[in-house]
Amino acid sequence: MRFVIVTGVSGAGKSTALKMLEDAHYFCVDNLPIQLLEKFASLMPEIHGEDVQNVAIGIDARSGRSLDELEIVLDRMKKAGYLFEILFLDAGDSVLVKRYKETRRSHPLASTGRIDEGIRLEREKMNFLRKRADYIIDTTHLLTRELKKELERIFVNNQKFQNMMVSVLSFGFKYGIPADADLVFDVRFLPNPYYVDELRPLTGEDERVFRYVMGNTLAGEFSDKLEDMIRFLIPQYVNEGKTSLVVAIGCTGGKHRSVSLARELFSRLEANGEYGFRMEHRDIGKDRLTKK
Repeated sequence: MRFVIVTGVSGAGKSTALKMLEDAHYFCVDNLPIQLLEKFASLMPEIHGEDVQNVAIGIDARSGRSLDELEIVLDRMKKAGYLFEILFLDAGDSVLVKRYKETRRSHPLASTGRIDEGIRLEREKMNFLRKRADYIIDTTHLLTRELKKELERIFVNNQKFQNMMVSVLSFGFKYGIPADADLVFDVRFLPNPYYVDELRPLTGEDERVFRYVMGNTLAGEFSDKLEDMIRFLIPQYVNEGKTSLVVAIGCTGGKHRSVSLARELFSRLEANGEYGFRMEHRDIGKDRLTKK
């Protein structure tokens, strides 16, 4: 029986994660009072059976002052032999602010009404949980379906998980370098399908364009070197405590060469199930040409 404590900063997706675990047949309780956590753990052998195989408990900043007691409670539970895992959901500050503004909700710790101040205070209060977490998932760039895939990988399929989500992002330099990119690579040295009439209205998602780009010897050599470097860097970033990495690959318009190279890199990296990988084409639909 798995006992998972689901926590994290407000707006990072804790409620969504609990719903997904519930769909995966976990018995879920949200915002359980800290004072009842140890008692609940002691009852788990009694509730374990045909209907309840696994349990997930949601805890967040709404616990207020009781949150200060949680570390003591967790230490006591660990000494008593209770087995539990901590899932911590996180996201970048700018993304959290945007999510709050879109939903028009107030942050639970924003007493002055300033969302960014609430986020800062919450990070301070939740830092001890982040340090103790068995799994940290950064949802900054994750779509709902991608979060579901990660949760299923960890809590349903019991696959090995490292706290790292790698985003392979294609973009066009004419629209600006992605502000959140950690590593940026320029593939404008490759022949441009834009100047081939039949390929111009297509994108790197079309096989004809992909074969044209990847058929070039330089594209293959670049992909080999890039894959080797990224595979070397990921564990180094993990050791430094980094939980997300954005690898941005750019060409002029972000539709042909960068998309093709992003596809190639993603397919090579995804074969390694030790980390989480996702792919995004930021500018593929901008100023899209259509066939006449």
